[in-house]
Amino acid sequence: MRVRVVKAKESSRNKKILIQTMAIAAALLITGVFILAIGHNPINVYSSMIKGSFGSAYRVKETIIKAVPLLITALGIAAAFRMKFWNIGAEGQIIMGAFGASFVALRFADLPKGAVLLSMMIAAVVCGGVWGIIPGYLKAKWGTNESIVTLMMNYIALKWIVYLQYGPWKDPASQGFPKIANFADSAILPKFLGVHIGWIIALVLVVVIHIFINYTKKGYEIVVLGESENTARYAGMDIKKIVLLATFISAGIAGLAGMIQASAVSNTLNMQIAGGAGYTAIIIAWLSGLSAPWMVVVSLLFAALIQGGSFIQTAFQIPQSAADIIQALILFCVLGSQFFIQYKVVFGGGEVRGN
Repeated sequence: MRVRVVKAKESSRNKKILIQTMAIAAALLITGVFILAIGHNPINVYSSMIKGSFGSAYRVKETIIKAVPLLITALGIAAAFRMKFWNIGAEGQIIMGAFGASFVALRFADLPKGAVLLSMMIAAVVCGGVWGIIPGYLKAKWGTNESIVTLMMNYIALKWIVYLQYGPWKDPASQGFPKIANFADSAILPKFLGVHIGWIIALVLVVVIHIFINYTKKGYEIVVLGESENTARYAGMDIKKIVLLATFISAGIAGLAGMIQASAVSNTLNMQIAGGAGYTAIIIAWLSGLSAPWMVVVSLLFAALIQGGSFIQTAFQIPQSAADIIQALILFCVLGSQFFIQYKVVFGGGEVRGN
């Protein structure tokens, strides 16, 4: 019997909610079995994860801090994904944005605080954007595979920071430890309501990206090119310019996330500056349907999952590997639900699952 996977028609809102609810229920059930297998009560573990994410003002702040780079990076990735440019390089773009910001922070710390922070932001956007334009140019010029190129550039960016950390930027006062010097106070983002102002920057970007994609000419061109290159070309659009613009915007926003992490969280530049946010943001962008407002909600949920996973390690003496498995099982089920929303499985002539 022949089995086919075919594209499904657009699902109704109620059906999407039903499928996603079933996915969450399946995630809790499967994860609960795993938690029982390692000798803990699933209800206690789940309640502790919620408590670890939102149980106090401090934990809420920590969850927001973790959500900021996820949200900003997801916004950047979505700009490229709208064009069907599969930017897998946000991790490297975050790193290069942090590098640009760190260069300013370490070289021009004597300038007024406002000037230093603004220069750091500009440098981060430019460095991240240039890192994204490279695969964009290769794609527009020679049709290279952007997924492979952007992914490989992540490792180049990481090794560049390793070189700086062990070489020319190594702090002489670190007593031989491979560490880049901490930023001066002029290069540290201020706080508002107990959290660094990166969360305000993130919310402003949500509004800006939503307006740009949905209500501007350039945003419209990016969407049209993503839907059909032939249509874009027939309409007289400059394909190469659109690709370069979209990739610069996408990577530049990711670079800004790197500046915020370096300035407000790490207060320096190091190999762990991205912390996997570039990869997690890809999932967030997809689960949000590339919708900027929805990314706020999904980013917070992901941050809560990360924060809650860290909390249960201490509360229940669960190894990090086990906490990672719990997070992965939940993500697997949620991501798997997207298959049943977008596709249907057909056995022979009969439909067994889908819309």
